[in-house]
Amino acid sequence: MWDNHQMLNGVADGLYAVAALLAIYALIVTIIRLPVFPLREVEVIGVVAHTTRDQVLQIVGTELNGNFFTQDLERARLAFEKLPWVRHAQLRRQWPDRLYVEIEEHTAIARWGDTALIDGYGEMFAAATDQRLPVFIAPADSTAELVQRYSQFRAPLASVGRRIVEIKVSDRRAWQLTLDSGDVLELGREDMQERLQRYVGAYARTMARLPTRAYRVDLRYPSGFAVRARESTARARNGA
Repeated sequence: MWDNHQMLNGVADGLYAVAALLAIYALIVTIIRLPVFPLREVEVIGVVAHTTRDQVLQIVGTELNGNFFTQDLERARLAFEKLPWVRHAQLRRQWPDRLYVEIEEHTAIARWGDTALIDGYGEMFAAATDQRLPVFIAPADSTAELVQRYSQFRAPLASVGRRIVEIKVSDRRAWQLTLDSGDVLELGREDMQERLQRYVGAYARTMARLPTRAYRVDLRYPSGFAVRARESTARARNGA
């Protein structure tokens, strides 16, 4: 081998090439780490209703410490997603000095007891709000169905001027709605939508004509429903 000058020259050329590539790589790394490619603009895009400017600036100041090339965007993304209202964040660079932060916020549709909020995807998150939201009380594995059922129940009740203030699901999966009138609707464990439609269809000629107080309405009968007054509970007038 050592007498093969052609092979030795080839090995030497290969080593020179590797050394040259390593030198170029080291030079590139050194250049991109120089403070000559600073990020000058950070733009937040998306419908942002709850995430504040101060929260964004705090993350920009603490998590975005490098230049255009060396920013740890994944670390910054995770920091944004720890903010109370942020469901998803995506960061991307634009040459030469801009960073876009796209934020998708949770849209709260209900309260989960008194511990959390629920968004339209059935995801729970912890955040403060003064929104008037219905309360869900149910087994923890039922959030997706709650969101779906709530969406189905709202429109029929709105057609008679009523609004859901609480949905309660028992461990046996029996459903109970409390309305803004104070009325409690017992829907049971099956055919909930049909039972609610029966209530709505009869509302004008039954519930709307009753004295102004709160009622418990049992809709678990094959046809029709039973109504009895709730004790010590005032009922709001229809449309109030």
